[in-house]
Amino acid sequence: MLIGVGLGPGDPNLLTLEAVDVLKSATKVFVPGRMSYELAKPYSDPEILRFPMTHDKEQLNEAWDENVKKISKYADAGKTAFGVLGDPNIFSTFSHIATIMKRDKPQIRVETVPGVSSITACFSLLHESIDASFVVSDRSAVQSTLVLKASKPREIAASLEQEGFSDLTLIESGFTKRERCYKRDFPARSEYFSMIYAKRV
Repeated sequence: MLIGVGLGPGDPNLLTLEAVDVLKSATKVFVPGRMSYELAKPYSDPEILRFPMTHDKEQLNEAWDENVKKISKYADAGKTAFGVLGDPNIFSTFSHIATIMKRDKPQIRVETVPGVSSITACFSLLHESIDASFVVSDRSAVQSTLVLKASKPREIAASLEQEGFSDLTLIESGFTKRERCYKRDFPARSEYFSMIYAKRV
């Protein structure tokens, strides 16, 4: 089993309780750099994996494949963690690891523990509050969108499909006892704390 663990934006006080639990209980912990190492070190004996800073695709792919092979040896045998700054699902090294792992080692279960991301944490530094739509971008083409307060999911889904989003998921009350997920047949009405994640395919 492989678990991507969000270590937060850099302040050790911003690690979640779940992140600490996974770091303590994993039989092996990997990290991609020194900052991640320092955050994980109080709870584990992390090993730093090297990822070259280059645009050479051949060199990058070779490094990715080599690191995934190393991780998979441990993940095949027991609970293995890969700690990253921020959140493991948002612009993360772990996303690439997970994609290759699922392709080459489908027998290994892959999960994630969310972390405080720099995207949300930056507003604390700025003393700003967000109460309307905002855009997060690395200047590449928009491939997905997340709609909050999706209390009329069928209506929202129809609008998203007109915009070219075809892979839609409705999440009601995520991370609570009332959590429910829908991939199709959305209800006409949903709870206030509902979200629709939509991707272009």
